[in-house]
Amino acid sequence: MHDDVAPITGSAGEPVHVRELVDRDLASLLTIHNDAILTTTAIWDETPVDLADRQQWVQARRQAGYPILVCESRGELAGYASFGDFRARSGYRLTVEHSVYVADGYRRRGIARGLLAALIERARALGKHAMIGGIEAGNAASLALHAEMGFEVCGTLPQVGAKFGRWLDLVYVQYLLDRASQPPRT
Repeated sequence: MHDDVAPITGSAGEPVHVRELVDRDLASLLTIHNDAILTTTAIWDETPVDLADRQQWVQARRQAGYPILVCESRGELAGYASFGDFRARSGYRLTVEHSVYVADGYRRRGIARGLLAALIERARALGKHAMIGGIEAGNAASLALHAEMGFEVCGTLPQVGAKFGRWLDLVYVQYLLDRASQPPRT
């Protein structure tokens, strides 16, 4: 386990630290997650979840060997990020889908960038080839961040979601983690 995965200085100059999730972080992670459900289109659920839901999610990620990273600033959880299988079939084994969530009050401070950079390094270390993200088309900040980080838009699925009384379009972005011309043999 890594203590400090990626040191970051927030845009306001405050020190922030990316590290592995520990159990004491779960309540704060739940708060960030439910805020994203209730106030944003970053998560396309409409009903907040309970602590048991997040505990099961953490257990599943850990069992799969996938990271859950958190960003801490001044003793508070400022955001979290993870990735998991893109699809369940073995042909997708080298592709992961990521998500990054930043707490209200910490957005636009470089936290998402630090978390995403750390996720990319973790995916490479696990021998993954591609990282996918699904972003609501109206989330200009997330789309800009991903473009700056080298992700390419691969397509848009119009009106595949609904939240807050409107249709949501899903933009898929992709980042190739290596330059392999062929996949490794299984």
